[in-house]
Amino acid sequence: MPKLKTNSGVKKRFKVTGSGKVKAQAAGKRHGMIKRTAKFVRNARGTMVLSDPDIKRVKQWMPYSRKARKHKPTAATATATTTK
Repeated sequence: MPKLKTNSGVKKRFKVTGSGKVKAQAAGKRHGMIKRTAKFVRNARGTMVLSDPDIKRVKQWMPYSRKARKHKPTAATATATTTK
């Protein structure tokens, strides 16, 4: 089986968190900030987590990205489920 290639545009634009969510920069902040409202510019600051349908599409192009972590049951949760 050959190695799968990650889309180079996707690896530059998105980061996968430890829990498997995808972070992306806000859209619409390249130029023309004068005509945008202050609220738009303020809300478009930083990064945001994509919605589930968008995550599904982005992960198709990132075959080796982190998958969602499986949480191991700790001793506290294991005893809580058995005592019920």
